[in-house]
Amino acid sequence: MTQIESPKVVKKKLFSPIWLLPIVALILGAWLGIKSIKESGIEINIHFPSAAGIDIGKTLVKYQGLTVGKVSDISIDDDLNGVNVKVVMDYRADPFLLQNTQFWLVKPKASITGVEGLETLFSGNYIAIQPGDGKSTKEFEAQREAPAITHGSEGMVVELHAEKLGSIDVGSSIFYRQIPVGHVVGYRLSGSEKVIISAFIQEQYAHLIHTDSRFWNVSGLKIDASLSGISVNTESLASILAGGISFNTGSKTVKAKNGEVFQLYQDQKSAVGGIEFTLTHENAEDIAENASIVYRGISVGKVEKIDLADDGVKLSATLEHKYRSLLAADSLFWISGPEISLNGIKNLSRMVTGNIINILPGTNTEALPDSFPLADNAPDLMHAKKLAIKLIAHSHTGMSVGAQVRYKQLPIGEIVTTDLTEDFSAVEYQAEIYPEFKSLITQGSFFVTESALSIDASLDGVSVETRDLTTLLQGAVTLVPSKSKSLAKPGSQFTIYDDVESAKSLFAEQQKLPLTLSSIDGANLSEGAPVYYKKMVIGQINKIEWQAATDLFSLTLSIDKQFKQLIKPNTVFWRNDALSVNASLSGVQIDVAPLAGAIKGSISLGFVDDEIFNDIHDLTLTKQHDVIVNTQLYDDKHLALTQAKPITITLPASAQVDANSPIRYRGHQIGEIKQVKLAKDLSQQIAQAYLYGEYATHFSKSDSEYFVVDAQISLAGIKNVETLVSGAYIGVLPGKSDQSFNEFSAKLASRYDANRPKNAIGFTLVDNQLGSIKVGTPIFFRGINIGQIDGYNLSETGQSVMMFAHIRQEYVHLVNQSSQFWDASGIKLEVGIFSGAQIETGSLETLLSGGISVVTEDVTTEANKMTSSSQFTLHNRMKPEWENWQPAQK
Repeated sequence: MTQIESPKVVKKKLFSPIWLLPIVALILGAWLGIKSIKESGIEINIHFPSAAGIDIGKTLVKYQGLTVGKVSDISIDDDLNGVNVKVVMDYRADPFLLQNTQFWLVKPKASITGVEGLETLFSGNYIAIQPGDGKSTKEFEAQREAPAITHGSEGMVVELHAEKLGSIDVGSSIFYRQIPVGHVVGYRLSGSEKVIISAFIQEQYAHLIHTDSRFWNVSGLKIDASLSGISVNTESLASILAGGISFNTGSKTVKAKNGEVFQLYQDQKSAVGGIEFTLTHENAEDIAENASIVYRGISVGKVEKIDLADDGVKLSATLEHKYRSLLAADSLFWISGPEISLNGIKNLSRMVTGNIINILPGTNTEALPDSFPLADNAPDLMHAKKLAIKLIAHSHTGMSVGAQVRYKQLPIGEIVTTDLTEDFSAVEYQAEIYPEFKSLITQGSFFVTESALSIDASLDGVSVETRDLTTLLQGAVTLVPSKSKSLAKPGSQFTIYDDVESAKSLFAEQQKLPLTLSSIDGANLSEGAPVYYKKMVIGQINKIEWQAATDLFSLTLSIDKQFKQLIKPNTVFWRNDALSVNASLSGVQIDVAPLAGAIKGSISLGFVDDEIFNDIHDLTLTKQHDVIVNTQLYDDKHLALTQAKPITITLPASAQVDANSPIRYRGHQIGEIKQVKLAKDLSQQIAQAYLYGEYATHFSKSDSEYFVVDAQISLAGIKNVETLVSGAYIGVLPGKSDQSFNEFSAKLASRYDANRPKNAIGFTLVDNQLGSIKVGTPIFFRGINIGQIDGYNLSETGQSVMMFAHIRQEYVHLVNQSSQFWDASGIKLEVGIFSGAQIETGSLETLLSGGISVVTEDVTTEANKMTSSSQFTLHNRMKPEWENWQPAQK
């Protein structure tokens, strides 16, 4: 009977996930639409006077180098007064589109003050924007010029009022002590009387502007010509070409504020003015306003105003700024008029010009008093005795009798005689110093000659100065006083120098620390070569001499006084290369010496690490001028800081070792080769090398062994593979002798046990022939490498070959006196008529490079263990009974 399965009823779902797809698409489309509308550009209109330099679709709008918009259209405005430029701005610029936002066209512009918009030569003109404030707008008027101060400029703006503009222009520099600290950003007329100049001072220099600062014009050349001479001055070459303004900080500490107003003077003299002070007298009968203040016939100031005081009259006077040194707390003043006596009439001109006021300079450094008394007669000091001194010069300075002795261009004495010294080695001048200036002549003072014409030209400017006719005809000498308070005695002797700089240079040289170094050669140095410490000049080489007795060079150098503390027992000196190239797999380092060092050569100093210094006892330390110093001059910095010891290595003529090759012990560099040259007899090479100080003791023994390490290529592989890239080097084994040597001979190969592992046990294998055995042939125990052949040699009788081998420490217990060795190299083939052919081979390694196998019969004990004197026979093949030897070694 057939059973019919009843149908399964499935309830239909009311919701399908596929219905979500249109909803998601609708939401995504709405989001994209809103995002597109939100991020769409903002269209603004900028009115320009001309469309020159503006292109549709090309000209960009930039803020601080960032593109924020692009020109989309250009049209002529309705009244034909310009063009309307439509710009599509980035939506993110909307917060900056305010009423006071400024736009201007940036294009290349060249002027005396500089070049602007240079980047537009490559990228094209662009419209710059400076955000402002105000209400939001879409209509803007373009500026004809860039704003004086752009957004982001930090500093101070001050206003300078001047009667005329002169050579000042936008971009002209503002100088402080010839250092540019700002520039002129604009100027305008104030009515019809004054010019207002806007100057920008950089933020780091804004603190220099005080409320009483004075500004003056330094544009072009300033020429002052009179009977006393001609003076030509300029601030700098830049101020000649582009104009400039200079200023001083003033005496007040109150800093100026942004927008402060100052007067711009025509020159420094007008700006700085004179020093104001007050004179008091009983009445004004003998003096009048504008009366001159005179010092030794030179007008140094004048009376500005006369007023009544409680006990007489008060005379307000000024002293010219350049003569400010005449005014001290103890300066004296007196009235001087025409003098009529039986001896004649003096100062007749004063009957017309009026009386003058004479000044006698003081030396008191205390604060100036509120007023100075004005006397009727000259003080008694004017009649005191003069101070007689001697001035010594190496050659005649051109001064004659009557020449002035000056201080700050004021006469303080005169030359009375000129003669040679008693030993005819110098020129002696007898001079007399006026009584009022005796206090200026102190112990340690010196004098310099004056030139009738002086020209000083540099990048900072050109200065041409001439002295008066007296200097040209008679010569003159200027005093440079010392800081000493000890006054000179009559007859004291002083030196005359050519100029202040040469005198100070000589004094500084006398304060320097002299040192003497020793070098095996001239080290490519010359006199005047600088001495550096961390690339800073701290001294120089004064003399280089060859010492015949030692065949060494002596270098005399001087270290500046402030760097004396650098000279210590662990201080070392080394020679600098003009060009140093250090190339390796990690990169190339090029070090170029400064120009002075490249031309004359140079040396540097540094300090040896205390650990290295304390381990070395054979340093060339000597005591010089109360300091202990290492007198050796090293070839380079590394040799100096490692306290390298020089040695000489004799190499075979066939050795391919180059300069700068390392000297290594078990892979560690312990020295280096500096020079390799072929001997005169062509039979060998001579290498000059250095051992680093911390290793020198171990490798300068008389029995130290040196050998050449080079690549060796064979079927077994490549030995010393690193030398294929770096080149051959020198290997060394330490000595045990107590005797130290500096000269060694290197072999072409190392001693057989040179690279034997530590604690390995050496032994000897004996065979009739060497066969395929060579240095490096491995020794196998059950197929495991446990040692190798280190070297070989003929026996003393020549009847056998001695092969020197070793077993590594961890495998020594596997080999003893019962062990048997056989040659497992190559293929062994035996063929017999009845026995057939028998072929024996080892591993692929022994098949290609050879090998020795070993098997042990007995367990290793103290009685049968292998020693360094053990000797075994090397069999040709393995015997069958050896296969059963399997002792359990412990």
